[in-house]
Amino acid sequence: MKLEPAYQSATELCSALAAGTISSVELLEHYRARYERLNRPVNAIIATDFEVAGKRARACDEALARGKKIGPLHGLPMTIKDSFEVVGMPTTSGARELVEYMPTANAVAVQRLVDAGAVVFGKTNLPRFATGFESYNDVHGTTNNPWDLARTCGGSSGGPAAAVAAGLTGLDIGSDIGGSVRVPAHFCGLYAHKPSLGIVPLRGHIPGPPGTLALADMVVAGPLARGADDLSLVLGVLAGPDIPDAGGWELSLPPARHGSLKDFRVAAWLDDATGPVDGEVLQRLEAAVALLEQAGVTVDRKARPDIDMKAAFAAYLSMLSALLGTGLSEAEFVQMIDAQGDIAPEDMSIASVWRRGLVLRHRDWLSARELRAQVRQAWSDFFRRYDVLLSPPMGTVAFPHDQGPDFTTQSIKINGERRPYLEQLFWPALCNFGFLPAAVSPVGRAQNGLPVGIQIVADYLDDFTAIEFSRLTQNIWGGFVPPPEMV
Repeated sequence: MKLEPAYQSATELCSALAAGTISSVELLEHYRARYERLNRPVNAIIATDFEVAGKRARACDEALARGKKIGPLHGLPMTIKDSFEVVGMPTTSGARELVEYMPTANAVAVQRLVDAGAVVFGKTNLPRFATGFESYNDVHGTTNNPWDLARTCGGSSGGPAAAVAAGLTGLDIGSDIGGSVRVPAHFCGLYAHKPSLGIVPLRGHIPGPPGTLALADMVVAGPLARGADDLSLVLGVLAGPDIPDAGGWELSLPPARHGSLKDFRVAAWLDDATGPVDGEVLQRLEAAVALLEQAGVTVDRKARPDIDMKAAFAAYLSMLSALLGTGLSEAEFVQMIDAQGDIAPEDMSIASVWRRGLVLRHRDWLSARELRAQVRQAWSDFFRRYDVLLSPPMGTVAFPHDQGPDFTTQSIKINGERRPYLEQLFWPALCNFGFLPAAVSPVGRAQNGLPVGIQIVADYLDDFTAIEFSRLTQNIWGGFVPPPEMV
């Protein structure tokens, strides 16, 4: 069944635009009508500029009429996560301190999309300074999951995921340091890709503060979309060195290792005591792996990298917390140092590891960095034997809104038991800590009707291997399905 334009993939829409079967102006108006009718209950798009977008769309249509195509995204209407600077619209990153901040230049990633022909018409919501598994803030309120408005759409790229899933936009991009692209895709039934670290420039992304030039540790930017082909389309636009690196090197990612699904050497790691997976998610993932095997793919369920995952996860939490700790005021930082005496040295609970990390000493950060280098080597060894690793993006389906004041003390129910909120970073951390690329594909719905995604991990810089596996399994796993209440 052919979906209406709102729910077609970006690749399909770009083909229709190029063929002239729909104009950029018509498609923009289509999304505008849906925005006006459907956005309020979801609250995914929090700022728009349809006037400027309309001029851009008309210019794209006129250029096409003259036989000129701007780029691979020619005339495609899309939105942008509100952590990326976009000229003509505020960039708040969900923080009240930035409600009046109007960028004078686009973020590098945004400019590359525009240069490829995209028509940016809106900004999408996120948690304050892009931190958390829920997308809410004091400026723009809460974004709801279009599959169930009482549940989270994920974070931090929850607004982008909700907008794409609800058919409010052709495409969106998000940032990811702990599953912030992959978890919302999993919660909303989408495709997504977290690139290898360093291949997509982050200049113009907040946080850090406006004007920051240094690359934040472990952060990447990637697409959320309704089709697997969209992932390679957008990565081809976004990837490449930023100034001043472009003066000395250029990026040439290797092609996918295989073009046939049966040729892939596949490992599956679907549950772990360090990151428990809820039964309704695990059941759906097991079914997805079984479908692969029925299609003739050999899957090794026992393969694991030679890594002490508890130590690696603790190091990841420390380094992530240290990064977020840079946002503390001087008084808050001193207070956190003083509070360290309340934590027993042998206490390795997630909350204590996180609290220590906020004021991590440089020598301890260097030790964690060395462990990370060893972990990366172990992953490299692992991916000599396997092409992709399948895992959960997160251990639960989208959970009911739970906007506590401190996520270090919050919990999530897994298999009927309350588990630490931060424990759910385990599965995303596999990739962020190892700089690895990972795609997410929808694999159907759990027994309660909510979407479930699977994480497809590949070796560093083997982004197109993960994406190709996602593309080849699209028909096997069913692909994107619109939320029933948003059609």
